[in-house]
Amino acid sequence: MFNKGQLAGLMKQAQAMQDNLKKAQDELANVEVEGQSGSGMVKVLMTCKHNVRRVTIDPSLLADDKDMLEDLVAAAFNDAVRHAEDVSQQKMGKLTAGLPPGMKLPF
Repeated sequence: MFNKGQLAGLMKQAQAMQDNLKKAQDELANVEVEGQSGSGMVKVLMTCKHNVRRVTIDPSLLADDKDMLEDLVAAAFNDAVRHAEDVSQQKMGKLTAGLPPGMKLPF
């Protein structure tokens, strides 16, 4: 089993990992990703925390079918969310490598 020194060391490591995870989550709030649809005619810029910073729509689409434009906006949002999730998983995955799946911090 663990003695007091080993347990204290383990808890210190867990706290450091938790601090690193918090720092990474804070950094993700500033990382921007872009989603696109319609060959780039609709673009959504958002952070990895899903805060939308900008929506850009090509002016030529404004005269087109409203339903098509709505579909393109939705597709661009979904694309941006997928990019944000990928970036978040990559960043957080580096920090949680070696942890059993589903393990939550703090312990």
